[in-house]
Amino acid sequence: MELCHAYGLPHSQFTGAGDGRWTALDRAKAMAYLAYQRSVCETCGTRAAEWDEGQGGDRFAYVAEPYRCVGCEVIEMEREHIPDGPDARGLKIGLKPREAS
Repeated sequence: MELCHAYGLPHSQFTGAGDGRWTALDRAKAMAYLAYQRSVCETCGTRAAEWDEGQGGDRFAYVAEPYRCVGCEVIEMEREHIPDGPDARGLKIGLKPREAS
């Protein structure tokens, strides 16, 4: 469904069964996918129901595990060189591939 959402395709067309028109089932799948996406925390990627024992979840469903993203580390290192104040407003730091020599 993620690919269908990204390309605006009905699921039936993606699976090769449809002709490109949205069926009632395609719309229901798209709405269910949207509801699922909205239920996922943007920060940790889990859903409240996974933690809620009343909904079949477990308060200790996950264990926190630190990991390092080298890309984020490089961005944070670059951010240290940006001065505070008006010149830094709206400044974003992104990553681009190093040019081969």
